[in-house]
Order: sequence, then C-alpha cells, then structure tokens
Amino acid sequence: MSVRRLAKEQPTSFAFTPENLEKAKWWMAKFPPGRQQSAVIALLWLAQKQEGWVCEPALRAVAELLGMPVMRVFECATFYTMFQLEPVGKTAFVQVCGTTPCLICGADKLIETLESEIGPRNHVSADGRFSWEEVECMGACSNAPMAAINDRYYEDLTPESLKRLLDEFRAGRTPEPGSQIGRHGAAPVGGPLVLTEPSLYDGSRAKPIKLPNAPEPA
Repeated sequence: MSVRRLAKEQPTSFAFTPENLEKAKWWMAKFPPGRQQSAVIALLWLAQKQEGWVCEPALRAVAELLGMPVMRVFECATFYTMFQLEPVGKTAFVQVCGTTPCLICGADKLIETLESEIGPRNHVSADGRFSWEEVECMGACSNAPMAAINDRYYEDLTPESLKRLLDEFRAGRTPEPGSQIGRHGAAPVGGPLVLTEPSLYDGSRAKPIKLPNAPEPA
C-alpha cells in the first residue's frame, strides 16, 4: 500500500456548516451512548463533501466533536483511499480505473486524454476546476473502461466521449451518468442475447397449482 500523507499546504481552520453539523449529530445519534466514535467515517465524509478534500484542521474538528485522539482520526483518513488528503478539482474530480479489465479495453487512452485535457495526475489544473487520478478496480468491469467523475460512474468510455464529458462539466452542466454507448446497466452491447421471449419470464406460461386438501375456488 502506498504511503498517504497530508498536503503540505493547509488552511488555518475548518468548521462544519450548520447544515453539516446537524448531519454530523444525526450520524452520532445512530450509535449507542459512549460509541459515538463509530461515526468517524461518516463525519470525515461530510468534511470531504463540504470542502472537496480532508484537510488537517478538519481532522481536528472531527476528533473534537467525537471526543477521540486526533491520531485515531488521522489513521482512518490515511487508511481509506476514498478520503482525498490534497485539494481536488472543484468542478470535476476524475478517478479513472486502470485495473486489468479497463486497461485492456482502452483505459491507457483515457489516461492520455486526461493528461492532455487536464494535466499531470494528482495535480489540480491551473484554474482549480479539474484534477484526476488513476485508481484500482471500481466494480464496473463489465462496462470497461470507466471513470468516476465526482460521485457518478461514467462507463463504456472512449477518448472522444471522455473529452465530451469534460466539456460538459466545463460548461457548468452535469452529464447523465452510466453507459456512454446507450446500453442498459450491464446488459450486453446491442441488447439481451438470452431470454428474449417475454413469455419465458412474464408468467404467462405458468400453470395453476392445486395444493392438497385445498378448497375448490368458489
């Protein structure tokens, strides 16, 4: 596992917004008295959704709210790669999958596109709006290659469709997530290949079953 460290440049302070503070208390109330520290993952996620990443002052704020050592919060934030320890793009943060299924389907070309459109990996673009990183399997292998942009999955990507998505985000729009070639879920490209006759599964071929000693219908 790679070493994960906090960003060298940190803000001077962090505070939950009133809305997120209420959400934090809601999460804490889900656990029995004395077990509020179990909400640490949820509170770190709230901090990340508020700022885009988890800064060092946020670790301290979460630790104070939960009454736990800062080091314990630091351990959680550095262990789980879902927490970004450095600033990410404010408009679009792209996580492109580079695991084998995506790679053999063209993820290397997606990486080249991101380098051309945004810049080096793990660096925020000059305007502060975009950044990207390569990640391991995101569980959408049947629709490879794919990438997560912010909180949504975009699948069946090509360099052209990925560039189009980035252009949509640049224009202030949020493109429709999912397959970019129109397939439904993880169905085969072009549509189903089996069970194409509805009567095989719609119940129309079912025969009534009479249970022993069941009364005759009125």
